[in-house]
Amino acid sequence: MMVSYNKLWKLLIDRKMSVPALRKEAAIAPNTMTRMRKDQEVTLSVLGRICEVLDVDFGDIVEYVHESHESEADAEMETTEYL
Repeated sequence: MMVSYNKLWKLLIDRKMSVPALRKEAAIAPNTMTRMRKDQEVTLSVLGRICEVLDVDFGDIVEYVHESHESEADAEMETTEYL
């Protein structure tokens, strides 16, 4: 399963909140933030704490990315790299 936390990073920018500040307020371990930066899965309890701190819903911070869309995007990037 592929996930994207781009919505979260954009939300933090809009709210002028740093990642370390969010990590501290939501009591998130550093390795969990690393997983999120790499668009890897984290537990719902972590996402719930982030939602609580930011007063948002899950859909406001995480997005499911279909693997077929991911592979299409990768193929497009490879094609444009050679142009």
